[in-house]
Amino acid sequence: MSEITNDQVSHLANLARIALTPEEIDKLTGELGVIIDSIAKVSEVATADVPATSHPIRLVNVFRPDVPGPTLTAKQALAGAPEHDGSRFKVSAILGEEQ
Repeated sequence: MSEITNDQVSHLANLARIALTPEEIDKLTGELGVIIDSIAKVSEVATADVPATSHPIRLVNVFRPDVPGPTLTAKQALAGAPEHDGSRFKVSAILGEEQ
């Protein structure tokens, strides 16, 4: 177990402007000790021959290649439109003003 004391936890809480009860200080002293011990264990195996990583699993691009495919004609695209002028969609003004 690492050498974290109640006084150190109390001092850190004071610096962070966190009010802690004596019970909370006791609990956090133990929890911080466990965290520091865990970091020490990781540091033991993190040698120069182990590359640093940001993810434990290799990231892979899951997207398909961007390949052009068949597209709709203007007539097909406008077929389901409530209003159109033959080559464009017609929509009513959304700001209450005619453009």
